[in-house]
Amino acid sequence: MRSFDDFSIATEMDIFSDRLLAAPVNGGFAMDGHWVWCGSAIRGDDGRYHLFASVWSQSLPFWPCWVTNSRIVRASADQPQGPYVFEETVLPARDPSFWDGRMTHNPSIHRASDGTYLLFYTGSTYDAPVPTAEDPGQWGDARAALARANQRVGLATAPSINGPWQRRDEAIIQPRPGKWDGLMSTNPAPCVLPDDSILLVYKSTANQTDLLRLGVSKAEHYNADFKRLSDESILNFDQTNDHVEDPYVWYDGNQFQLIMKDMEGGICGEQYGGIHACSPDGIHWRLADLPMAYSRTVKWDNGSTTRQAHFERPQLLIENGRPTYLFAATSDANSETDYLTITRTWTMVIPLA
Repeated sequence: MRSFDDFSIATEMDIFSDRLLAAPVNGGFAMDGHWVWCGSAIRGDDGRYHLFASVWSQSLPFWPCWVTNSRIVRASADQPQGPYVFEETVLPARDPSFWDGRMTHNPSIHRASDGTYLLFYTGSTYDAPVPTAEDPGQWGDARAALARANQRVGLATAPSINGPWQRRDEAIIQPRPGKWDGLMSTNPAPCVLPDDSILLVYKSTANQTDLLRLGVSKAEHYNADFKRLSDESILNFDQTNDHVEDPYVWYDGNQFQLIMKDMEGGICGEQYGGIHACSPDGIHWRLADLPMAYSRTVKWDNGSTTRQAHFERPQLLIENGRPTYLFAATSDANSETDYLTITRTWTMVIPLA
């Protein structure tokens, strides 16, 4: 394994934000009557592009019902920027006795060398009535708290982009009571390597009010168990700025690259902006020379510029080993925390140079 003694940041990726082009106004994925969040795309054997996203009914409030009612769907388009059209529900609710029986969220789609599609996601369950339009609950509602605490990272596989999808009966990363990741596991960021081993970065926290941090694990194959590579969280900064989420990891043939969300803004310089970091082994990370990966200020292909309240769950389309498009969840909210003003959410897409 390489060490930092012989490790240097690849010059082509030094300034990730310089690669962002104008976002197509009519690109991405939206779904009438539904909140849309996340968005992970892949090119299928049919030559078309397939986007996996989280949705739940707009008859329910956006917050907190993402954690209680979300399900994963698939949409498709002829071109990577979309617009994507709904095709099917991929991971619906199932028996609540399963770890992901009530909710599926945070899709990240990848493929193994044998052609198997790998859908990593977050699931949850709770022993309480599912929120409805008549009884949606609030963030302090016991259902939401249970659903958040019961979040786990899982994996579903399929021989075709059309399925059938086979879910594991158990989550692939369990929380560790008394540790920094004692509450949950969520926000999977898998990286399928050339030998079919998988590096998996995940998000967790010690309790309902603690800061969000990232951990790292690895499996030798998608059928193998995931084992933590570090007992402690990775990418630790200081007590205030150890608050990050929404990682995405890829391997450029030389090193691991990562983008993620800066919750406080003390790392990249913009609150809720994106951070870019690099690693030789997936365990030891350092920031890029210019660490801002993306800004919430978005340039559109109609010439306008907007400051998006949300730029969440960034995912990359990787083609021939190189990122070509950036996908992110966004909304028309007035601010990041003002969920009452949201009337529309969608998956936006930004081409990369």
